[in-house]
Amino acid sequence: MDSSLKCKADIKTIVFDADDTLWDCQSHFEDVTDSCCELLRPYADAAAVRASLFRTEEANMPDYGYGTKAFTLSLVENAIRVSGNRIGGDEVRQLLDMGRQLLHMPATPLPGVVDTLQRLSEHYTLFLFTKGELLDQQNKLRRSHLKRFFRDVRIVSDKTVREYERSGFFARPDQTLMVGNSFKSDIQPALTIGAWAAYIPFYVTWQLEQTATFQHPRLYHHEHFGQLTDLLL
Repeated sequence: MDSSLKCKADIKTIVFDADDTLWDCQSHFEDVTDSCCELLRPYADAAAVRASLFRTEEANMPDYGYGTKAFTLSLVENAIRVSGNRIGGDEVRQLLDMGRQLLHMPATPLPGVVDTLQRLSEHYTLFLFTKGELLDQQNKLRRSHLKRFFRDVRIVSDKTVREYERSGFFARPDQTLMVGNSFKSDIQPALTIGAWAAYIPFYVTWQLEQTATFQHPRLYHHEHFGQLTDLLL
């Protein structure tokens, strides 16, 4: 039996990631990082600023978690470090303004998302399972106008295997498909608990989300969101 036909026969529930799966997120963070590098050019070159920012974000993850506010705090902390404490108040204000702009980034659905969700919702139960800061994620979902497609939404601080199990969305993992752009946060945990997974990589990936990919009998690789209908309908 063809594996795609087996998936179609088995799946009853589809769980979706949000950022960079349903709408563009990471490219906005990349734009702010570029602006930060330009602001700090008197103190260090862009490569040094980026490398230091990554180390700062990684070190702050246990305390700040994921999201725009955590990123903004790391921007300021990193600027102080890179500048050797010479950065001025006006420059700090500019960094804070950059972070605030991210809180209002567009959450425009990516091509094919609305039509695909509409079609899938007529045949499957859809859930949204994402990580980050609660209010920020809620606001992006509101701006996207996609909430109507989901029976329930769960926002967690990190998408660990434990959080997958606690979500309630994977009570029957053999009948559940996880759809996402992050192999580390969306695909690996879903496969670990016995669910199916559809990997739709985005054109840019945050450094902390990068990991090696692999093949798996319950894993499907897609180039764009609309291919989900070919798999499931």
